[in-house]
Amino acid sequence: MFWEEDEKINEKVPDSILDLLFEIRGREIPVDHAYALSTAITSIAPEILEDGRFGVHTIHVAGSQNGWERPDFNTENRLIISRRTKFTLRVPREHASAAEEKLSGAQLDLGGCQITLGKAKERPLSKQGTIFSRYVQSDPDESEMNFLQRIANELKQHDIRIKKAMCGKNVSVYTPDGPIESRSLMLADLLTEETLKLQEVGLGPGRHMGFGIFIPHKGIEAVNKGEEEEK
Repeated sequence: MFWEEDEKINEKVPDSILDLLFEIRGREIPVDHAYALSTAITSIAPEILEDGRFGVHTIHVAGSQNGWERPDFNTENRLIISRRTKFTLRVPREHASAAEEKLSGAQLDLGGCQITLGKAKERPLSKQGTIFSRYVQSDPDESEMNFLQRIANELKQHDIRIKKAMCGKNVSVYTPDGPIESRSLMLADLLTEETLKLQEVGLGPGRHMGFGIFIPHKGIEAVNKGEEEEK
């Protein structure tokens, strides 16, 4: 774990990258649906694979609560979606209208689960200094400290120095070519320019499958909560 206090400086917020939040109609999705979702979305909008600024968020369903326990993380188990469940696409502003036009009304097959995307609304990136990624690609035998050190080195390339960071346990994400290992990652006390840059460029490969995409979170419980949701 890295943990260093620093003062915060407000920075101007750019709007070149944003999130499109699509309504979803359907009943259920696989717990591990990253590959199926990426394949379905990029078949409709192949430009996502050609422009690294795009990011395909996995579909998030609330974790265990009220006696319900989240199923194990695999492609066979299912999550029940609600009217509040959204599909989110991170997109360059100049491509937002075209992406919404292509995807609104699209019918997707996610491992045998049928969903339909509805209308979308725009959401700007967050200025919040604590951000969280549910999946950042890792090496199969990489320890927590080695993972954090490698992440610190990668962030230096973007002029970002880790002050506070916490990662979760390994999670194997399905692909037909074999699983991709990943860890959840929370970064805290980032400057505004740093948090925006990370949301814009992501961390590591695989943004079209939801890897390395950062979202805002209110606190350090993000990693522990993420692990519970993936068990």
